[in-house]
Amino acid sequence: MASTIENRRRTPELRSFGAVVRRLREAAGLKQVELAAVVNVSRAYIGHVELGKTRCRLDFAKRLDDALRADGEIITAWNKLLESIKSVKYAAYFVNFPKAESTAALIRVYETHIVNGLFQTEAYAKVLIKDPDILNTRINRQRQVMSAPAPRIFVVLEESIVHRQVGTREVMREQLEYLLELSERPGIRLQVLPTIYVEDARAAFAIATQADRSDAAYLVTGTGGVTSADPDDLANLHERFATLQAEALNVRDTRALIRRVIDEKWT
Repeated sequence: MASTIENRRRTPELRSFGAVVRRLREAAGLKQVELAAVVNVSRAYIGHVELGKTRCRLDFAKRLDDALRADGEIITAWNKLLESIKSVKYAAYFVNFPKAESTAALIRVYETHIVNGLFQTEAYAKVLIKDPDILNTRINRQRQVMSAPAPRIFVVLEESIVHRQVGTREVMREQLEYLLELSERPGIRLQVLPTIYVEDARAAFAIATQADRSDAAYLVTGTGGVTSADPDDLANLHERFATLQAEALNVRDTRALIRRVIDEKWT
């Protein structure tokens, strides 16, 4: 129970800030105990900051920046992370998952009705999202997650998605051509699930796995969605995703299917 509570407190924002501190400490050639002595705290506190277990104050971030001769990098990182928490405009039920997604080493996605937000072209997204601020957030989210070093991404799409018209035929053709392009990128595995019954595959979901193997999941519901770090939920979703991958077309056959749909329906 204690470890579960601790993992929930270690938000992606704090993990990101802690990673900056650790990188700069190591670049300075200091051990945690040595840095702790310089800034007059315990070694354990430095460890907690680097692991994202605690949220230090801005004045402490300034002390770290001075001690590591970071030229303002730690302060900038701290302010940037705080602003990202305040300003990113997501639906209330989605607010925690994008941060887990942005720091993930591995992302697994199952989609049932539309192309996943990470893979949407701007034209496709515009049809779905009418609020310019939310659209801008969607595009920025894509850039952040997909920029180097990008996570490994495994996606299973229901076949109906490549047939379902969103916007014009031109929008659909561009979107499917973009899926083909993405499927060729290292680290991305795209599979289409044929129109078959798969037990327990009733709703879309995504799992973001961090470098330390901790997970967060986003599950679509009838009225929005929910983010979960519950071990039972995650175990269930891991098993469900493995089943979906096994039932889906392989990567090469997926590309062939998408090309055929483009030629037959969207050209």
